[in-house]
Amino acid sequence: MFVAGTDTGIGKTRIAALLVRAQRACGRSAVGMKPVASGCRETPDGLRSEDAEALIAASEPVPPYALCNPYALAPPIAPHIAAREAGVEIALAPIDSAYRRLATTADRVVVEGVGGWCVPFSDALMQADLVRALGVPVVLVVGLRLGCINHALLSARASVADGCVLSGWIANRIDPDMARAEENIEALCARIGAPLLGVVAHASVPREADVDALLAAARAL
Repeated sequence: MFVAGTDTGIGKTRIAALLVRAQRACGRSAVGMKPVASGCRETPDGLRSEDAEALIAASEPVPPYALCNPYALAPPIAPHIAAREAGVEIALAPIDSAYRRLATTADRVVVEGVGGWCVPFSDALMQADLVRALGVPVVLVVGLRLGCINHALLSARASVADGCVLSGWIANRIDPDMARAEENIEALCARIGAPLLGVVAHASVPREADVDALLAAARAL
């Protein structure tokens, strides 16, 4: 599955890692993958993404870093700009190869996207191209904050228009003080043509109810 988001900073990594763990709790082997990551830090082993490391920590079996994150970019900016500055062109083939290799090691591969849905990887490559090439369904993470209805509906509509399968969405309470959060969720349930898979509370450690909801979602994905 491909974990997309309505924007950057809305909790895709947290949800993707929870989905990896939920798959494992269902008795499946599962690994996480972050094909493209910007804002990576320098380490003795090369550039490393905190998002990719979080997915690796959730995975069993533990994937090699190079397969989890084929494109690690240093500047914390849009990936096509970061790649251009690094003299790199993001291409489908290395990502597809890494995904296929991971898929031979585990029952499920949870792929986390970057930023929002309509993110370019290069002048000729959009994030949606990657999702179509991998042939995986999309799970949309909606960050619950003011403006989320517009972002969520546009993202859901764009994913379907791009020829991808939207299998469901997850509401992530990134703003604990959001007014009328439940009414926003109801509005989205009535308008997104895919099921609500779970609502995750604003907390560093997910509640048992959140995990139960994602477990139920994982069984169907």
